[in-house]
Amino acid sequence: MAILITGSIATDHLMTFPGNFVDSLVAEKLDKISLSFLVDELEVRRGGVAPNIAFGMGCLGLKPVLVGAVGPDFADYESWLNRHGVDTTGVHVSQTAHTARFVCTTDAEQNQIATFYAGAMSEARNIELKPIIESIGTADVVLIGANDPLAMQRHTDECRFRGYPFAADPSQQLARMNGEEVKPLIEGAEYLFTNEYESALIEQKTGWNAADIADMVQVRITTLGPNGARIERRGEEVVHVAIAEEERRADPTGVGDAFRAGFLSGQAWGLTDERSAQIGSLLATYVIETVGTQEYELAQRHFLQRMASAYGDDAAAEVEGFISCTRP
Repeated sequence: MAILITGSIATDHLMTFPGNFVDSLVAEKLDKISLSFLVDELEVRRGGVAPNIAFGMGCLGLKPVLVGAVGPDFADYESWLNRHGVDTTGVHVSQTAHTARFVCTTDAEQNQIATFYAGAMSEARNIELKPIIESIGTADVVLIGANDPLAMQRHTDECRFRGYPFAADPSQQLARMNGEEVKPLIEGAEYLFTNEYESALIEQKTGWNAADIADMVQVRITTLGPNGARIERRGEEVVHVAIAEEERRADPTGVGDAFRAGFLSGQAWGLTDERSAQIGSLLATYVIETVGTQEYELAQRHFLQRMASAYGDDAAAEVEGFISCTRP
């Protein structure tokens, strides 16, 4: 099963300021702010929804095709993804803009000042899927994740026009879109991924109800935070899957992307929706146990042991025949 993962590709530059921002603010001069903060720490993390998902799938042994736009500064990130099983031949490299970048400074009171530079991401709207798919032979699913809005629209339209099955995953971009912009991203999707809040937001903005959406997509997957996930496949009973218990809690950033990676991997292996969601939930647990969205490591035996502990020996036995983590 060949899977294309489209979406944002970015790096996060996270800094820590040991003082408090408010101590540097002068109330009567707020209309002429000019401040500089000397920070103690800088951490650069790999991110973006598309590589987060592709990384997870690569770690499980698949070879997803990453599609997005980056700058010439992408070389190190690309090497990292290649080493973890991700095909980056579908990535467009801008000649004029840097890779998208999130820059955030946090003070001692957890106040934040942040800036997001879209950069090369805006050029994703120029990417045509057909040449990429022809180069790999076929595309069983194209996941259309949060990205430049015009790129999301173009990829969805092309999938619908050419008959490529696609997974709608608008996530963070739902906040900026109106109902008429959201509707064409969902109509006719094979899969619709959202969390519980995003699911309600889609219904509010489009005016659709749950039954309307069920008529438009084949499978609706809703993550429910600590309550697990709900999978609604047209014509079948609703499936509920509990979360896998974490060994520690470090950082929740990227758990939704990891769930998608695991679920799509299970689907690629021909497993049931329940088993696919269990794989996704366990992979999401690995992410919550580490700081950063791509810093976890998968060892095959350990993954299967945790699968058995969370979902039973039968689940682990079924997955064992497919999973091929980079570590034994």
